[in-house]
Amino acid sequence: MSVAADSPLAGDPTGCVAQVRVAGRLVHLSGRLDVSAAADVRLLLFDQVQRGAGDLVVDLSALVAVDATGLGVLVGAHRHAGRAGRGLVLRDVPAPVARLLRLTRLDRVLRQARTRLYA
Repeated sequence: MSVAADSPLAGDPTGCVAQVRVAGRLVHLSGRLDVSAAADVRLLLFDQVQRGAGDLVVDLSALVAVDATGLGVLVGAHRHAGRAGRGLVLRDVPAPVARLLRLTRLDRVLRQARTRLYA
């Protein structure tokens, strides 16, 4: 996993790239959210939940793929945000990821939005 300079984590640039765009409010994920990136992304999302208020928006527009472990990271972040009195919103979910959310029925749990709602 690779993380932007303003983020506290670093990792493998061939996997998932996570960028904190607005501390505690907006995180952008790109690449593959899979088992190799899960631990770092989980830590980053949990940290960002603690840094803000209101919804934490996770922009998935550049996410190429997600596996079961990656879905677990998103569900865990959703639960963590709820316990902190916040919401987690997945923004601009790519079609293959949206399909996987539908197949696993996580589309009923994880809130999704398009860019114009959280621009």
